[in-house]
Amino acid sequence: MTQTAIVILNYNGQELLKQFLPSIILFSKDARIIVADNKSTDRSLDILKEEFPTVELIEIPDNRGYCGGYNYAIKGIQEKYCVLVNSDIEVTANWLDPMLELLENDKTIGAIQPKIRSYHDKSSFEYAGAAGGEIDVLGYPFCRGRIFNELEKDTNQYETSEQIFWASGACFMIRTELFQKMGGLDEDFFAHMEEIDFCWKLNRSGYKVFYSHQSVVYHVGGGTLAKSNPQKTYLNFRNGLSLIFKHWSLAELILKFPIRIGLDWLAALKFLMIDKSYSDAKAVAKAHLHFIQSFKKDAKKRAFIQATLPNNTHLPFFKKSIVVEFYLLGRKKYSDL
Repeated sequence: MTQTAIVILNYNGQELLKQFLPSIILFSKDARIIVADNKSTDRSLDILKEEFPTVELIEIPDNRGYCGGYNYAIKGIQEKYCVLVNSDIEVTANWLDPMLELLENDKTIGAIQPKIRSYHDKSSFEYAGAAGGEIDVLGYPFCRGRIFNELEKDTNQYETSEQIFWASGACFMIRTELFQKMGGLDEDFFAHMEEIDFCWKLNRSGYKVFYSHQSVVYHVGGGTLAKSNPQKTYLNFRNGLSLIFKHWSLAELILKFPIRIGLDWLAALKFLMIDKSYSDAKAVAKAHLHFIQSFKKDAKKRAFIQATLPNNTHLPFFKKSIVVEFYLLGRKKYSDL
C-alpha cells in the first residue's frame, strides 16, 4: 500500500481540475490521488469521470467548506501520510519526496509545507504560505516571504528546511493518524486560519511544523475568495479572534487582547478612511459581533484546549509585533525583521 494520499478539495472548480490535475498525476506516481468534491453544481464530477478515471472521487453530501470538506474526506484514509492540496496548485517534479523524507527521518515533525510560489509570477512567493508561516506576539500571522500584502521575490533566501509555526492550508503534508487523532480542522472556522489553529495544536502537543525548501509548488491564489474580498476580510478577522482566544493563556488575554481589539479597529478605520472600502470596514465590525455572539462556544473550546494541551512556553513565536515592524519601522521583508 502506498504511504501517501493526496486529497484535493473541489467546489465548482471544473476548469481548475482540468488545468492542474495533470501535474499532480504526472509527478505523484507513488501516491493515491483523491478529489473530495464539496457538492459541486458544475461539471466537475463528469470531467473527473470522463477525463481522469484513475483519480478517486469522494462525493461530500453538502458543501462543508474547507474545514468540513477535508475532515469528511480524511476520516477514512488509511495511508500513513496525507497531503492537503488546493485545486489551484501546480506541483513540480520530486515535490513529495523531500517532505516525505523529513517526516520519515524525524518523528517529532507533525506537518510540513513546501515552498509556495505564485503561479502568475513564478519568481515570487505566493500570499498563502510562501516559505512558511509565523505568528507574532499579538497573534497576527505572516509568512517568510510575505508580510501582509508585501510579497518577496524568491532569490534563494529561504533555502534551508527548518521549523516554522504554521503550514499553509494551500498545500501541506500531515501524519494522517495525527490529523484524525486531533479531530481535524475546526469546522466553525469554515475557511481561513484553520490551518494556523491546527498547527498551534500540533506545536502545543510537542510536534514540530516544518518547511521544505526542496519541494516547490505554484499557487494561483484567490481561487475561492480574492484577497480583497470583504468575505475574506470577515473570515480573517473573525477567525483571528477565535484563534487567540482559544490558545492564549489567561495572562495573555488580560494583557494583550485589548491591544489586539484596538488594532483591529484601527484596521477598520484604515479600510474606511484610506482604502475607501466601506464593505471591508463593515466586515471587521461584523467579525467582532460574531465573536461576541459565539463567545460561549469559543469558551468551551478554549477550556478543552487549555485542559488537554500543555501551554508550551518554548513555541516558535515571533517575539515582536509585526504591525509595528511593518507599518511603523518600515520593515517590509522577513530578512529585515
